[in-house]
Amino acid sequence: MPTSTPPERQWWKELVVYQIYPASFLDSDADGLGDLPGIISKLDYIQSVGATAIWLSPIFKSPQHDMGYDVSDYRDIHHPYGTVEDVEALIRGCHERGIKVLLDLVVNHTSHEHEWFKESRSSRTSPKRDWYFWRDPKFDSNGTRQPPNNWASIFGGSAWTWDEQTSQYYLSLFLPEQPDLNWANEEMRRATYADMKFWLDKGADGFRIDSMNLMSKHPDLPDAPITKPGSEFQPGDKYFASGPRMHDYIREMREGVLDKYDCMTVGELGFTKDEESVASYVAKDRHELNMLFTGDIVDMDFGVNHKYERDDFRLSKLKAITNRWQGAMPKFNGWNSVYMDNHDSGRSLSRYGSDLPEYRKDAAKMLAVYLGTLSGTLFLLQGQEIGMANAPESWTIDDYIDVEGLNYYKSQLNKRGVDADMSDVMREMRLKARDNGRLPMQWNTDKNGGFTQASKPWMRINDDFTDWNVAQQEKDDDSVLAFWRQVLKLRQQEKDVFVYGRFDELPKYERSEEVFAYTMTSYDGRVALVLLNFSDKKQSVEVKGCTGWKKLLGKNVETIEGGVELRPYEGVVYAGLGLSFAARA
Repeated sequence: MPTSTPPERQWWKELVVYQIYPASFLDSDADGLGDLPGIISKLDYIQSVGATAIWLSPIFKSPQHDMGYDVSDYRDIHHPYGTVEDVEALIRGCHERGIKVLLDLVVNHTSHEHEWFKESRSSRTSPKRDWYFWRDPKFDSNGTRQPPNNWASIFGGSAWTWDEQTSQYYLSLFLPEQPDLNWANEEMRRATYADMKFWLDKGADGFRIDSMNLMSKHPDLPDAPITKPGSEFQPGDKYFASGPRMHDYIREMREGVLDKYDCMTVGELGFTKDEESVASYVAKDRHELNMLFTGDIVDMDFGVNHKYERDDFRLSKLKAITNRWQGAMPKFNGWNSVYMDNHDSGRSLSRYGSDLPEYRKDAAKMLAVYLGTLSGTLFLLQGQEIGMANAPESWTIDDYIDVEGLNYYKSQLNKRGVDADMSDVMREMRLKARDNGRLPMQWNTDKNGGFTQASKPWMRINDDFTDWNVAQQEKDDDSVLAFWRQVLKLRQQEKDVFVYGRFDELPKYERSEEVFAYTMTSYDGRVALVLLNFSDKKQSVEVKGCTGWKKLLGKNVETIEGGVELRPYEGVVYAGLGLSFAARA
């Protein structure tokens, strides 16, 4: 039933955020690496897609051990990308087009080359020693030195790194080159807040906060429970995620920095899935963050013990996640982020749709319908709007370059032996490796897909760029790009239905592993019916009470007459009879 109460509108709720991976977007100076001037040159294109904000993956100065998620100076720019002046020009260019700018804020850890860490490791008596986690070693019965606890690094091995100079370990939950900051140190927090203000004063409109809930850890750093008996090191997220002072830090950040600006925040929330814990960060009365990335939408096909274990995608999983968060956020007066792709995952088209030539276009459009009709703030990854896919099966391990995937491959090779069959590992990497979300943008049919004029790009271009690129789709009214523009136009025209609307799944198809059918209802009673076929077979969908409803989006019948036959991987949207929509896409 309609609520008759208009939604509480906020600019950040209505954004369409276009995530840019700077290294892979566009190279302007032929060095093989994308850069800020390249991004500036494509702002008109980004605007034409329908984006109203950009999120820049890390651009700050970094030795690039983890593609910028190891920051060595928060007030300088990674030199191959450009300069601080380039960022200022980018912000101006975006604001002239009504586009907001979000920066990636990586403050759970720094680079080991950051001046803070250099000073911290210089001496046990350094004033900045407590800005990081330093601990004495343990020793086993044989007198062999051991890490302070049994935590496993997120990227494999121990979460502790030995420092010869001061004869202590430092905590590094990701890579040894990424020492964790100690947020319990007030002086460190003040320095971090000053860096945030530096960019907000230059016009940045907010932050995506990386690994946000790892900033508070159990003060005693105790051993993790043994959940992997055969492993030397154990998952320690029970003690290093969402620690006892997490909400204190966010509220302090809010009061000391964020509340002084009209800005938005989206936090990356790992290792936390239950509704009440998630809602505690974004419920309006908590006054902490605007929204979160919980990660469950991108790890639907992860194995129980590891990302690269096999666990095939099932539509029932997507339905459960969609129902859960579309229902939970309104209940807790919070707000959703809507996304399927990011720089840490494989492409949703290849994982949850189909990148086979006969289905690829329709599957990409169907996923666009799904994303474009859900309530929340919508996020797209560069290339998603043209149906970019994962790396092809023909690629070998030598074509992959990301540290996370390579570390896993090496660990499996060490366990199995040099001549072992690694085809199962390669299958999972082809689906889930972070490289897939970072493949260079495919602009045209020129050398390197128009991404760079260099003889060799920093990362191999997907082999399919000659068939899947922006230039060709700009000339095709039936392209994935053209369809995304229709979806986003409709979403903006009908914000009350799609951005702010209420989600309800059709009970008849709740258990279907092929059809996802739901309605979106505005506060004043306007209803849109969304029908999605996630299979490679035709599906007949019976929709009682919808006779005469008119098509808003898609290529199916103009008017419902008792039911709809969906083609393989088809998505379609219909408007309720007698309900006035502003315009059809």
